[in-house]
Amino acid sequence: MRPTAPQKDGPLANEDITSPDVQLIDAEGENRGIVRTRDALAEAQEAGLDLVLIAANSAPPVAKMLDLGRFKYAAQKKAAEARKKQKVIEVKEVQLRPNIDTHDYETKMKAVQRFLGEGDRVKVTMRFRGREMAHQDIGMSLLVKVREQMETIAKVESQPRSEGRQMVMVLAPK
Repeated sequence: MRPTAPQKDGPLANEDITSPDVQLIDAEGENRGIVRTRDALAEAQEAGLDLVLIAANSAPPVAKMLDLGRFKYAAQKKAAEARKKQKVIEVKEVQLRPNIDTHDYETKMKAVQRFLGEGDRVKVTMRFRGREMAHQDIGMSLLVKVREQMETIAKVESQPRSEGRQMVMVLAPK
């Protein structure tokens, strides 16, 4: 087995460029046309810059004279900013019981509204214990009530369905 060279991150630069000719763009952003790679590299080093491949798949590849360290730093900052702005959608769960009191129900609905307002999906779970299993119709009517109450701010992602000793319904923000 032949040992492989360690992979460098980022674009090819300076001596790593294998193409004999490159389309050169200078530090001011002006297109210099097709130039021999070794001449472009010498010119970049003379200016105290690096020769970096911008578009490696074109014919000939496009190379630009720039400061590689600054270029990598800017790319890293851009990636970090993109990661910071993305929103991770979570699934929050609200658990109910068939004989829930009105005040407890209202408190749970406020929590559902808050979760939906934050852009999260909400899993509404109706738990049945003991003899409550004989009255699943009460639980179903309660989930239907939740669905009707939340229809202005949420869409039903999965209709109420029975899963053993519980019924589950998933709501997503509109």
